[in-house]
Amino acid sequence: MADAQAVAAVAAEHLLGARQDQPDRPLGLATGRTMLPVYAALRLQWGQLGRAEQHQLREGWLSFNLDEYVGLAARDRRSFAAFMADQLQDPLGLGPDQLQLPDGLAADPRQEARRYGAALAAAGGIGLQVLGLGLNGHVGFNEPPCAADAPCRCLELSATTRAQNAAAFGGDPQAVPLRAITLGLAEILAAERILLVVTGAAKAAILKRLLQDPPGPELPASWLRRHRAVTVIADAAALSPTAVPTAPPRPPDCW
Repeated sequence: MADAQAVAAVAAEHLLGARQDQPDRPLGLATGRTMLPVYAALRLQWGQLGRAEQHQLREGWLSFNLDEYVGLAARDRRSFAAFMADQLQDPLGLGPDQLQLPDGLAADPRQEARRYGAALAAAGGIGLQVLGLGLNGHVGFNEPPCAADAPCRCLELSATTRAQNAAAFGGDPQAVPLRAITLGLAEILAAERILLVVTGAAKAAILKRLLQDPPGPELPASWLRRHRAVTVIADAAALSPTAVPTAPPRPPDCW
């Protein structure tokens, strides 16, 4: 696609379509810079719906976010809970219980990870999981190396990931929390469908590896290639001629 805005519009259509077609399955949502235009497009498309349709979608909404920093309260402006409140909860009029995230202030983060994974399973598992792609190939906060059966857990963040997320912390990677709770590849790969959103030239090299390299723990996102229904939406910068293999093992738009 031409640019990030075009990618965002299509991703938002997928999200709304999932809510309409699978009202009994939770959405799996992500945060980060890649998601900002996606959620902006979702708000725009939501505003174009009639009130009755908005009400129906709002009443049945349930989503589980991928992750949250350990040590940040939901009201902390740097938390992913605050991000989701700004981007979707408040604009769409959703209740706080409709957007589920791990508790970053839980006394025992490992126990909280187990609780969060169990809550997702009790809700029926994810219908459509939306993902971004980390510069080191992580999805969620599943840092390399990561096995395909890794469960929801508390883990340490890599230096690459902390640098990538430093903008929300005054540009200082050292201010980014050391740990996070994340859904694992086990929960992600259990989703009925997966939508991977990749934008920007900075992601071109890692996207090329994802399309070209065999699945393995050193590139956690590569496990997505084993899923039965993955769609990749990328802009021209991420899919530059030097970034995409000439003969990918599978079509790059839908695996």
